[in-house]
Amino acid sequence: MIRVLVVDDSALMRQMLTEVLASDPEIEVVGSAGDAIIAREKVLRLRPDVLTLDVEMPRMDGLTFLAQLMRVRPMPVVMVSALTERGADATFRALELGAVDFVTKPKLDLQTRTLDIADEVIAKVKTAGRVRPLARRSAEAPAASAPVGSLAGFAHRVIALGASTGGTEALRAVVTALPADSPGCVIVQHMPEGFTASFAARLNSLSRIRVREARDGDAVEPGLALLAPGNRQMEVMVAGGVLRARVFQGERVNLHRPSVDVLFHSCAQVLGKRALAVMLTGMGSDGSKGMLAMRQAGARTIAQDEATCVVFGMPREAIALGAVERVVPIQSIAAELERMLRE
Repeated sequence: MIRVLVVDDSALMRQMLTEVLASDPEIEVVGSAGDAIIAREKVLRLRPDVLTLDVEMPRMDGLTFLAQLMRVRPMPVVMVSALTERGADATFRALELGAVDFVTKPKLDLQTRTLDIADEVIAKVKTAGRVRPLARRSAEAPAASAPVGSLAGFAHRVIALGASTGGTEALRAVVTALPADSPGCVIVQHMPEGFTASFAARLNSLSRIRVREARDGDAVEPGLALLAPGNRQMEVMVAGGVLRARVFQGERVNLHRPSVDVLFHSCAQVLGKRALAVMLTGMGSDGSKGMLAMRQAGARTIAQDEATCVVFGMPREAIALGAVERVVPIQSIAAELERMLRE
């Protein structure tokens, strides 16, 4: 049983989240709080396994409370985030501070008293409840990756990365270590529409390589990382003799849009041994079959190790299929990519 404390300044939202979460037999809502001061007392008294946490609250905002919580009693937290530019910035800061995941602020149907993200809230709280104590690493300094030297001789190669839960910080560790002349990168991070542009801009501000949300027809070129937009699929294709990103609506694959499998299968077909694939932290199995196809086509493949994953699901599934050539900690992935390129 996963014990949950709901923290939100809206009484109606607290009630709705409580009703939704309590409807699942594996979840017990042990309490709720209207602000961070009350939440702090209830965390100590009720000892929940997971928190859902609003960002904007009176007396103390959610980010300040999260930072204090992670110093005093690190635990899995799922943020409830507004679908705005300000909300996105706060969400990524919360993930940096140690939140496991987030859901967008739900729309309330006051007539039926239902949430349009009920299934997502339940799934992410249950995932957070299964996160190993390592996810409490948020109270510690994040593992740093040593910057990689010039890769100017590998312009013909492409790096494909896939991630889900915990992936924003994992991607930051890898992408910020790449040099400005890195091979072109294509990235799928499971993330809703409205957040991927902000995430790409955040990575871009921290990296030597350029990072932006992909547009249909963008060239995949050295020194550039293209992030699949939320609610769109992305694959690679050759058009006019140039390698490009194809961004399209498409069906959900493995329940995801964007899907890592969609990207990786296209890399196997179009790039073959010119590609390198990286599977990062995430729940489920999305990307494992695509990574196997890439390895069978001659691509080099890497998975993040269990010790540094927030959730080891996606790497574990890829390893079990025989899709992974090397398993390394997150802080070593950029250096491993360099070694593979030079081999």
